[in-house]
Amino acid sequence: EGAAMQGLSRALYEQVDFDRKGVTSLDWVSYPMIRFKDAPKIHIHGLTRTDVPDPAGPGSRTTGSGEPALSPVPAAVANAFFDATGVRLREAPMTPSRVRGALKAAGK
Repeated sequence: EGAAMQGLSRALYEQVDFDRKGVTSLDWVSYPMIRFKDAPKIHIHGLTRTDVPDPAGPGSRTTGSGEPALSPVPAAVANAFFDATGVRLREAPMTPSRVRGALKAAGK
């Protein structure tokens, strides 16, 4: 669940801001990221591993999906947006202003 939430945060919020002197988002207050109040309910089920012997018996080893869940989330969000609108978003985070800009550029 944590990695999926991180992926959602990357897709919609996280952006390092710069000015002429360097990075301006230097702390957790100014760095945009998803907060629990903004997060949807996510349910991730364990995966049973049958390819690795387990001393507790066959089929008893369960592993979480872990960090691999982080990478596909921004692409999944962009694909969902494309399915809904026919407009591609190719840059994260997919902020409201970027969404409006992409829709406007596509004439929608």
